[in-house]
Amino acid sequence: MTRSMVGLFAGIGGLELGLARAGYESKALCEIDPAARHVLSARFPGVELLHDVRDVDQIGKIDVLCAGFPCQDLSSVGQKTGISGSRSTLVDEVFRILSQSDVEWVILENVRFMLHLNKGEAMDRLVSGFERLGYRWAYRVIDSQAFGVPQRRHRVYFVACRSGDPRAVLLSDDAVRPLVAPEGVSIESHVGFYWTEGTYAAGIAQDAIPPLKAGSSIGIPSPPAILFPDGMVGTPNIVDADRLQGFDADWTKPAEEITKASARWRLLGNSVTVPVSEWLGRRLRRPKRYNGNQDRPIVGKWPNSAWSMGNGRFESHCSDWPISNNLVKIGDFLQHEAKPLSLKASTGFLSRAKKGSLNFPPGFLSALDRFVERIA
Repeated sequence: MTRSMVGLFAGIGGLELGLARAGYESKALCEIDPAARHVLSARFPGVELLHDVRDVDQIGKIDVLCAGFPCQDLSSVGQKTGISGSRSTLVDEVFRILSQSDVEWVILENVRFMLHLNKGEAMDRLVSGFERLGYRWAYRVIDSQAFGVPQRRHRVYFVACRSGDPRAVLLSDDAVRPLVAPEGVSIESHVGFYWTEGTYAAGIAQDAIPPLKAGSSIGIPSPPAILFPDGMVGTPNIVDADRLQGFDADWTKPAEEITKASARWRLLGNSVTVPVSEWLGRRLRRPKRYNGNQDRPIVGKWPNSAWSMGNGRFESHCSDWPISNNLVKIGDFLQHEAKPLSLKASTGFLSRAKKGSLNFPPGFLSALDRFVERIA
């Protein structure tokens, strides 16, 4: 039986596509960004598109409400204004709509940094809002790599419901993360990193890329770079970037009809990894029993996973790896030739890296030096 859903802050449909693959039908999608709306209109034909969440009133009786509310104020690389920032405070619109609607299940997604920013203010506001509305809730930090994409992407997934058990959806699956080489990151394999950083962070990832992100505040895209075993340094093709978020190749291509092609990186950076939301949708349809007898009340900081059934807030000890999958390596995943990193970008990264105090993998900076000499 097909179940119904509505997506707020839908972006390019990461949550919604995953749920569609699990048997949920979108009744309406709300997104204010023109490029993202254009992708939605092409990929979800016939679905009602709403413009501004602040103009949405009650949405009637539906099974699931999704909301990947804006993360710019919560991100570790943003302004860090917190949940009270002008964009992230839009989550209050979710509470307003829920108070006027008949919605059993709610799924939210946002950045992991929200657990720690301003002493966890965002999480407290989030769970308090749902508790006031009578919802039970659970949340969990999940790494997208568990779902077959070579992108180290930790995000908070939050599930709330009126009468069911959100733990049976979000916390009942757990697996052991595959072991990585004990010697650490090696340049003998592929190494992903942020070429736009280098002084205080670089996002180093072995056989993967660090998380795709929206880019700079002035709209300059910043796809991660990859140091290949042969010494080449390049950025993934945008078609592979679509796939790195679990979309079909060229999912974001329609955006080029109304904006510059580079905007596709921003759309993907703001999106949700599709296989994760598909797993959530399948668990919604077939929940598994969760045994929380050993869980203890939360003390101090917000943990990486937690829950409440209406009688207190408890810490769960679930990992960020819900299902058992082999690690997919970026070198095996890419289907298109990478674009060589420019001389300006390469030398800029090296300059910042050598001035900073970061510890890089053995031979990493030397390999970049050789790449620069080759292309200079």
